[in-house]
Amino acid sequence: MSASAHSMIALKEWDQLSIKEASHQSLALDGAGLSVAKVVSVSRYFERIQIADGAFWRLAESVAALDERLKEGRIIYGVNTGFGGSADSRTHEVQRLQHTLIRELHYGILSPPTAVGERKTGIVQSGPVPLPPAGLASLEMPKSWVRAALLIRINSLVSGYSGVRPAVVERLCDLINFKITPRIPLRGSISASGDLSPLSYLSGAIQGKTTITVWTDSSQGISSPVTAAEALTTHGLTPVTLGPKEGLAIVNGTAISAAAATLAMHEAHQLVVLSQISTAMSVEALRGTDESFDPLFAELRPHPGQTEASKNILQFLAGSSLVCRDQERDDVLRQDRYSIRTASQWIGPALEDLALAHQQITIELNSVTDNPLIDTTRSKSLHGGNFQASAITSAMEKTRQSAQAIGRMLFTQCTELINPATSQGLPPNLVADEPSSSFVMKAVDLMVAALQSELGFLANPASSHVQTAEMGNQALNSLALVSARYTHEAIDVLSQLSAAHLLALCQALDLRALTCHFLQNLQPMFLEETRSILDTCGVIEISSVERHLSSIWGFFLVRLDQTTKMNSEPRFKAIVKSLEPLMIEAALSAPPNRDAISLIVSWSDRLAMLCLETFNTSRENFFMHHDATPYLGSASSRMYAFVRHTLKVPFLRLHNLQTPGSDGLGSEAADATNRGGETTGSYITRIYEAIRNGDLYVASMACLREVYPHSEV
Repeated sequence: MSASAHSMIALKEWDQLSIKEASHQSLALDGAGLSVAKVVSVSRYFERIQIADGAFWRLAESVAALDERLKEGRIIYGVNTGFGGSADSRTHEVQRLQHTLIRELHYGILSPPTAVGERKTGIVQSGPVPLPPAGLASLEMPKSWVRAALLIRINSLVSGYSGVRPAVVERLCDLINFKITPRIPLRGSISASGDLSPLSYLSGAIQGKTTITVWTDSSQGISSPVTAAEALTTHGLTPVTLGPKEGLAIVNGTAISAAAATLAMHEAHQLVVLSQISTAMSVEALRGTDESFDPLFAELRPHPGQTEASKNILQFLAGSSLVCRDQERDDVLRQDRYSIRTASQWIGPALEDLALAHQQITIELNSVTDNPLIDTTRSKSLHGGNFQASAITSAMEKTRQSAQAIGRMLFTQCTELINPATSQGLPPNLVADEPSSSFVMKAVDLMVAALQSELGFLANPASSHVQTAEMGNQALNSLALVSARYTHEAIDVLSQLSAAHLLALCQALDLRALTCHFLQNLQPMFLEETRSILDTCGVIEISSVERHLSSIWGFFLVRLDQTTKMNSEPRFKAIVKSLEPLMIEAALSAPPNRDAISLIVSWSDRLAMLCLETFNTSRENFFMHHDATPYLGSASSRMYAFVRHTLKVPFLRLHNLQTPGSDGLGSEAADATNRGGETTGSYITRIYEAIRNGDLYVASMACLREVYPHSEV
């Protein structure tokens, strides 16, 4: 595995998807070359498909080989035998057997389409096919999963080892191209002999069954439920009559599990890239150092994932003026806390696991997974177990555990931002107003704890809960679809956590920028006022004056960090009061001056008022024209701009979190940006939706591309 394996995977998949979105060509399927990005393009962005020219003769040859074996009187599982534990039965009614198989596999639970379902009658869809809802509360599989499953099953069948006629595969293609999506129950598959029941609904659809309902999408994006028979008739498509083995060939495979896993895999890649950008933003927001990502660490412990993560984060931090490069002050930790200092070591194994999971899924997308296989070169039918989807389960367990690990890191970074004991000078709860009147991120602290707890639960393996099924025949079953379903749920939870973290990060970065503005405005006046008093007290030697000024200003900065829990007026009085001993020490170094103490007390009063007025003015000006980008690294600047300008999520304060006129405080309290009554949750929702619909990934992948500008992926 290379030291940039995951980044190359993410960039390659992103580039492929971008090209497909811009292209109007159909995807030609030949049993090979199917990628995660191509599955996403067809399932979510309606790319059309066709069978590659070379596949037709392979399909015809496999059907001819199967027919020849039957004429010879050979016993072939599922063609002239029963199924599973009933394979000791025999029949000559080979076509009836296929229809019986499909009919009896329709055992899943589905609510009426007008009551529950991903699409209801008359609902207009715009944009890409949505990902599954949070919690997967529906009884029905998301349309994107079904479209992906159709694609993957077709790609397997066209390899020519399944004994399926071209007409069957072409009708499956028609379901994709005419946007006819069978309604499939979400639960009921143990993914052992493939995803038998879910795939039977695909077969029922091309047979034009009146007992199968499908969603049909109009050119206006209106999705309506009809029977499979009605849908085929509407589009002038002839129902398929299944021949020997064709029913079994459709249902005896891993396409449903692989479909759900592929779409989860795509999202996981994007989220782990985002987590590295968020980590860089956390380093800046916590005034951390980039020393932790020095290449020497990875050289001396050369795990590929760690090497890749540290390289990415270090590059993301390029150009930042918030990164602390001097941690030898006596008043601060000499090194950062683990959430950022060991981030590359923590993220690294997840990158390696996801790279391996991606390989497993990609192999599955281009595999033949039914049974028996028709080997035309040796004129044999081979009975085996390619339908056992353990490879998918393995990929999904790794993905889900990686989601938990990434979530734990983001959770810790977020809580350290919110807690003034760990935030290196940020106000409690990241408030922009007075700490006694606002607690803006306190609820977010609770939220991320809840989300991370759920991720921890979801990280438990599904594969350890296997039950013997089907007369004891399926004693080993992969539970791949169950694992993929819970991985989607984990991905959704991680998306919510990432959104909350991004909101907190942008708030923290604005607060850092506000402090920078305040100190830039204050420092010249502070030093001038202090220099004047030192001069009056008789401290006139230049080197002595500069030494005392440096000491006093430095201690002011320390006390500024230590008093963030206080409201502004008492805070600045307390800070300046604590400087008086340093001023007295300076005065004692000069010739005696009986007025020194009174001068210092007067200086203290004036300086406290100066600090307060300068802070209030700087804060109000920043509220009106907030922009942290001049202080940020390359990646943080891009992501901050996306959140602030594209999503229009503002720097949060009381004014843009009040619902006008609803709390008895008067509608004047709310400013023009919140006339609809925004909440912290609604702002997090904007970021979450941008993650789920992919808009935010445009920004995150641009950040990653800057790290690898000339790489051919």
